[in-house]
Amino acid sequence: MSERRTNTADNFSDLNRFGSALAETARVWRMRLDQRLRPLGLSQAKWRALLNVARDGEGMTQKALAERLGIEGPSLVGLLDRLAADGWIERLVCAEDRRVRRIYLTEKARATLQDIEAVATQLREEIFGDIPERELRQCLDVLQRIRDKADSLP
Repeated sequence: MSERRTNTADNFSDLNRFGSALAETARVWRMRLDQRLRPLGLSQAKWRALLNVARDGEGMTQKALAERLGIEGPSLVGLLDRLAADGWIERLVCAEDRRVRRIYLTEKARATLQDIEAVATQLREEIFGDIPERELRQCLDVLQRIRDKADSLP
C-alpha cells in the first residue's frame, strides 16, 4: 500500500513540475533562436512581433498583436515604434475605424522573414534531430489537448 502512495506522490510531483518544465523549455528554445537571429539586427521582441504579423496576416490590429504576444498595449506601442523606425513595419489607420491601427510588413521585413524561417527550421532540426517523429506528434497532440482544456475553463 505504501508503494502505491509513493507512486502517486511521485506522479503528483511530476505533474506539479509540468508547467515549469514547459515554460523553461520554451524559454531556452527562444533564447537559442534569439542568439541566432541577433546578427540580423532583431531582438526577441522584434522577431516575435514580425513572425506573428506574418503568420496571422498583414493588417492585423495592434490590439490583436498585443494579445498574441501576451503584452500590454503601451509596451507594444514602444516596440512598434522601434520596428517602424528601423524600417520593419508600417502602421496605417484602419479605414473602417480610425481609432484602430493596422500593422503591415515592409519589403525589408518580408525578405528577412525568409532568413528567420531558415534559422528557425535549422534550430528545430537540431533540437528534434534524435527524437522519433511519432513521439513528437504525440507530444504535440497532448500539448494541444492541454491548451484546449485550459482555454475551455472558466
